[in-house]
Amino acid sequence: MKGGAAGGGYAQVVPMEDINLHFTGDFHAIGAAHNLLAALVDNHIYWSNELKLDSRRVSWRRVVDMNDRALREITVSLGGVANGFPREGGFDITVASEIMAIFCLAEDLDDLQRRLGNIIVGYTRERKPVHARDVNAPGSMTALLKDAFMPNLVQTLENNPALIHGGPFANIAQAATLWSQPRRL
Repeated sequence: MKGGAAGGGYAQVVPMEDINLHFTGDFHAIGAAHNLLAALVDNHIYWSNELKLDSRRVSWRRVVDMNDRALREITVSLGGVANGFPREGGFDITVASEIMAIFCLAEDLDDLQRRLGNIIVGYTRERKPVHARDVNAPGSMTALLKDAFMPNLVQTLENNPALIHGGPFANIAQAATLWSQPRRL
């Protein structure tokens, strides 16, 4: 797994600059899948809300790949009576996304899709959970993540091969690749 650092001393992976700046686009895929789910939730509320999702209890926020404090707490879905349902929302950083944690824990694409479907995006007025599968999100999210799911081969400073997959934020990292990575090869 790859967080915001690439090691220290002789325990570094290279090319460090490339790894920390976009590398293969894996973080973009995580952000796209995360924000797709946010858009599907908002569109569901706007068009029909058959699930009776309470807009005050939507827990799924958006993500952006930078620490922009001004976006942490915002009001979303403005647009007046005909085009909006204003509610509190916000942005988290991509590496802290639940999608990132799921991505790093999943053993294969089927497992990834199942785990994505179990994400709770909010609650009804009766406080019943609404899942990503309820808004038909997991298939599209998995499609966005399928190429990123493959591990990336880099090297250490001593020219030894190393695999990098994902990059959860340090305080949510779960060292999942220690057991899941060999099964993906």
